[in-house]
Amino acid sequence: MLFHLLYPLHSQSGFFNVFRYITVRSALAALSALVLSLLLGPRLIERLRRGQIGQEIREEGPQSHQVKRGTPTMGGLLIIPAIVVPTLLWADVANALVWVACVSTMAFGAIGFLDDYLKIAKKRNLGLTARSKFLLQISTGLFIGVVLLVFSYLHLYTTRLSVPFFKFFRPEMGWAYTVFVLIVLVGSANAVNLTDGLDGLAIGSVLIASGTFTILTYATGHAKIADYLGIPFVKGSGELAVFSAAMVGASLGFLWFNCHPAEIFMGDVGSMALGGALGTLAILSKQEMLLVLVGGLFVLEAGSVIVQVASFKSRGVRVFRMAPLHHHFELSGWDETKVVTRFWIVALIFSLMSLATLKLR
Repeated sequence: MLFHLLYPLHSQSGFFNVFRYITVRSALAALSALVLSLLLGPRLIERLRRGQIGQEIREEGPQSHQVKRGTPTMGGLLIIPAIVVPTLLWADVANALVWVACVSTMAFGAIGFLDDYLKIAKKRNLGLTARSKFLLQISTGLFIGVVLLVFSYLHLYTTRLSVPFFKFFRPEMGWAYTVFVLIVLVGSANAVNLTDGLDGLAIGSVLIASGTFTILTYATGHAKIADYLGIPFVKGSGELAVFSAAMVGASLGFLWFNCHPAEIFMGDVGSMALGGALGTLAILSKQEMLLVLVGGLFVLEAGSVIVQVASFKSRGVRVFRMAPLHHHFELSGWDETKVVTRFWIVALIFSLMSLATLKLR
């Protein structure tokens, strides 16, 4: 909104011409999100404490986590506004892709909110049933997929798939793209949700991934850069860099309170919203398959759970001491801060690898 208020003034003063640049507005969105998080964080934490909205800790997990019982949760109520408000302030709100990103984030956040609410009401670490959660996630993913299919008919989007390392192989998926979108969004939301188990782990990893998407969305929205790199040019996707940058700022702000020992947890309302946001950014920037590399740490965490469950049900054998993967290293003797720091390094390596693929086409 501020973009539409300030940029038209460039005819009166050349200073206001800076607001036409996505890079400037992305930086302002990141700063706005950071300031908003730091200002509202202490108030939210205090209100959650007064309302006794604390995290329940599962008994079968590492016993060192039991001291965290009662720590305020549902920190996603801080993260989501810190992303959406700066985005709407600094992005071009006439851009349909910006609204898709915001709606998807809030929709997955709403599912997480319901899950958190039921956990708090029941005073145990069980919220929505797996069936109910998946049905809601599938419905949301299908809705986003249908919206993008309609956009493709209006020539605002394409359902062609971009494949890393192949410059000209872009298969047309047609209506099947809606199912693909559903899989990407549900997988991304749950992968981030599974990673959220240690202080600062998920939010720090999201910070790295969203920083990567700030670069990717800017590149795909810039015709000359996209042509030079051999990646799809998506008209209007450059504005998503403002959204991605807001995620960076919101992540930094939340990490201020979530670093060890955490003053607040993001809860499912935060992890599902962030996972949904990353999946949506990958889809809208036509980097759907590259998400596997950008969010490589989340893939490892989710994969460890799949392997653990499959192995135990088929052979009665546990591959890891405990899943997700971060708990395996905790039970192996690593301190929590060491696990988190090393996992951040892994996330950063995946991020750099994903950016390197841009010229390997």
